[in-house]
Formats: sequence, C-alpha cells, structure tokens
Amino acid sequence: MRVLPNFGERCRARGVVSIWTNPSCFVRKDVVFMATQVGWACAQNAGERKISERNKSRFKKTGHLLRAVHRGSTFSPPRLQKEEEEAYASRNQKAQSQPSITPFNKFEERKTKEKSSKVNTVTKFFTPSSKTQPKKDASPFDAQASPSPSSSASRHSSLDTDHATREFIDFLKPLKSGREIFKQCRAFTESMAYKRDMGADELSECVQDFYQNLSDRLQTQFKGSSEHVESVMDEVEKYMMTRLYKEVFCPETTDDENKDLAIQKRIRALHWVTIEMLCVPVDEEIPEVSDSVVKAITDVIEMDSKRVPKDKLGCITRCSKHIFNAIKISKKEAASADDFLPTLIYIVLKANPPRLQSNIQYITRFSNPSRLMTGEDGYYFTNLCCAVAFIEKLDGQSLNLSSEEFELYMSGQASPYWPQAAGASSCSPGSAALSQVHKRLDLLTGLGERQERVMEKARQLENDLIDWTDEVEQKVQSVLQTLPPETQNPTTTTATATSAASSAIDSDNVENELLPPPLQPQVFAG
Repeated sequence: MRVLPNFGERCRARGVVSIWTNPSCFVRKDVVFMATQVGWACAQNAGERKISERNKSRFKKTGHLLRAVHRGSTFSPPRLQKEEEEAYASRNQKAQSQPSITPFNKFEERKTKEKSSKVNTVTKFFTPSSKTQPKKDASPFDAQASPSPSSSASRHSSLDTDHATREFIDFLKPLKSGREIFKQCRAFTESMAYKRDMGADELSECVQDFYQNLSDRLQTQFKGSSEHVESVMDEVEKYMMTRLYKEVFCPETTDDENKDLAIQKRIRALHWVTIEMLCVPVDEEIPEVSDSVVKAITDVIEMDSKRVPKDKLGCITRCSKHIFNAIKISKKEAASADDFLPTLIYIVLKANPPRLQSNIQYITRFSNPSRLMTGEDGYYFTNLCCAVAFIEKLDGQSLNLSSEEFELYMSGQASPYWPQAAGASSCSPGSAALSQVHKRLDLLTGLGERQERVMEKARQLENDLIDWTDEVEQKVQSVLQTLPPETQNPTTTTATATSAASSAIDSDNVENELLPPPLQPQVFAG
C-alpha cells in the first residue's frame, strides 16, 4: 500500500488519531477517508470495522469528503495537498509558542465552552434587557413608569403596585403638569426605600411634608379649586401608599405589634359583655337589625385587608352607617351620638378586628390630614379611636359593677348570666339577667297553663263522644222495641228508613218533577 509522503504527520498536526498512529487499525485492503474540515482519518476493514462511535459521528457531520482507494493509485489532489501544507506550517508555529494539547483535552475544552455558552444563553433569556426600545405610540410616562434594570433586580413590585401605577398614570395624562407630578411622586417613593431605619414619626413627617408641599403647588396651579386638588391628592396618596405599604405599615421600629396583641387579648377577655351591660339600643331579634350588625362586623374586619388609608377609612364609614341603620330600625327613630358610641364599642368587641392598633396608627400617620380633620370619614375614625380607648380602660364602674364582680367575670370564675342580688340599676348585669330569667319563666308558665287547658278540653270532648254514643244506642233500641216483630229485621228496617228519608228530601224540593226517580233499596238474600 502506498500513501502520500508526510500524510501521517499532517494528520497528527491536526490533532487526529489515524491509522498511522494506531497500527492495530491497519489491515490490508483498506479504504482511507479524510474530511478536510474535521481533519481525521479512519481505516475500514473489508471483513470487520474498527471505527469508534465518536469518529463515526464526526464522519457523518461533514460533507466535504475525499475518497481514495489505495491500490496502485496515488492520493494527491493538488489543492488538498496545498491546504494541508499551509495548515501544517501554521500548526508548527503555534506548537512552538505553546505546549501541545492532546486531542482528549481539546475535546473537553470544547464541551466546557458549549456548557458555558448554554448557561449564558439561559441567563440572558431570563434577565431583562436594558436595550428595550420604547414603542412609537408610548405614553410620555412610560419612561418613568418602567423600572430600571437595577431596581427590577433588587425589588419586584406586586400586582397591586403595578395596577395602582397604571391607574395613577391614566389619571394624570389629561393634566398639563401630570408628568411632573408623577416624576416627583416616583422619586419620593424611591427615596423612602433608603429611610427604613428611621422612626415611624420621622417617616410620617416626611410623607406629610410632601403632601403639604404638593398641595400648595396644586392650589397655585388650579387657582383655589379645592375639589380638583383633593381628587389629585387622593390619587397621589393611593399611588404612594400602595408602593410604600410594606415599609411603613407596622414598622419594626415601633411597638405596634405588641399593642395589637394586647388589645386583641383584652377584647377576648371581655367576651362576656352583653348589649344590656353597655345599654346598647339595638334589638338583634329583628332580622334587619341582625343583618346590619353582621355587615358592620364584616366591614370593620375588612379594614385590615386594605392598603390605602382612604380605603381603610371607607370600611370604618360603612361600618358606622350600618350601625346607624340598626339603631334606627330598633328605636324607630333617628339615632343620636349617645346611641352610636356604645353600639360601636359593642361591634368592636364582637368583631375583635385583626391588627387594630396598627391600622389606627397607619391611618393617623400617613393619611391625608385634610380628610381626618373634616368630613364623615374623620368623624367616624375619631369615634373608633374613642371606642378602642374605652375598651382599654374598661372597668367595673363603667359597667355598673363592683370591682370584685368585674374581676370574677374577667377571670372566668363567674358569669353575668347567673342571678344577682336585687337593688341594681336598670343597666346593671344583675337586673338584666333577672329580667331575662323572669321572661323565660313566664313564657314557660304560660305554655304549661295553655297545655293544661287543651288537655282538659280534650278529655271533656272524649266524655261527650261516649255519652252521645250511648244515647244514640238507647234511642235505636227503643225504636226497635216499638216495631212489630216481623219488621224488626235490621236490614228491612234500615232500607225502609232510607226510603222514607229520600221521600222526605224529595218532597222538600219544589222542582222534584224534573228530578229522576229515587233509587229503591234492594235486599239480597245472603
């Protein structure tokens, strides 16, 4: 077999394991294939193959193949030989400058590069691009609304925050200074993220100062249009507080959480307080009143699920309106402030709202001050604060109880529903419990007397039925005795009586001629 001069050296220069470096693969009657781009050679035996699977896969990938049958022919294409000589020269120059690399190492290096490229591709796929081009019809707010790559990597906004941002942008679009207002609000909320270590009062002061400055500028811009300014400030509060809710609600620098646990435990301990003890003018036995009480409890509990101070105040307002409705239905007249506050205290005791103190402090610190000082929201919120303060300081004197009785009720050793001593006031728990017991006893006594009367009438009716039966039987026997013996057949007597009765009935009818003849009784021999 003849081969080209230096062919094995050129194969080794390309990093290929060929038949020239692996003598065990060489047998006679071989066909040599060489791929110019991959750079490898293999030997194929006529009877058996000794080609590795890796080389077979490489062989299939390339389309540039040259085939030479080595039986007296010369394998020397001019172009191929020229390219191989140039490649061999360049390999020698690189080999002199750096140490040689085995084919296996080169294969491992290639696999490592492929892995790194895949990882980088997946990372780039999930990483937001900073080269996103804005749309042509995009709003002027989009540049400020879209978060920067750094902010999106550090903090992911919630769905509520995104929704509030879109609503705020849509609200400001018609305004001339809307873009500037949005820019200032967004810059302020981002700056608040770096003030987490500040106290709650300092955070509240920063927010209130921003409200005041923005309100003053809006007053100048809209020339005293208070309604327009108030609507803009409501949207500003909604946008800012939705974004800052996690940072400013019940911050770690305050003891709001401890206050929440204390008031919750206090309300749970006062579970025995009833409507009569607080002199609440509400009758829960009326279905409409009961429904209003349930709705009021639901609204005050729902307050904790809201993020914006205005929405929390809205829950308090709806709760108060349900209370006024319950009082109006119960008393059949308009409710007064003296009736409203005790009922609100009763609703809070029954509801035991979650995080009550944190919600009150959050509204006080970050709500628009004009809303708390004026309007029905501020009035109802003030009453809620008074109700919470009353519950915290509630004692036996407030419920017309002695201190000993109050302590027994609080410890659970006694219950206000047990009978108490006489001489208490009209709103005392003893008189209330006694009146309830007497009502129940009177009702039971009336039911017992009514049952006795019914049973007596039933027995009298039974005796009357027995007497009537005996009387009828005697009359029948007397009639039978007066009849002749041949007519004493009961069947004949009964038939005759029936016929006579029918004749009497027909004689009373004036139009008896138009009626069909009466039916005659027939006697059948048994």
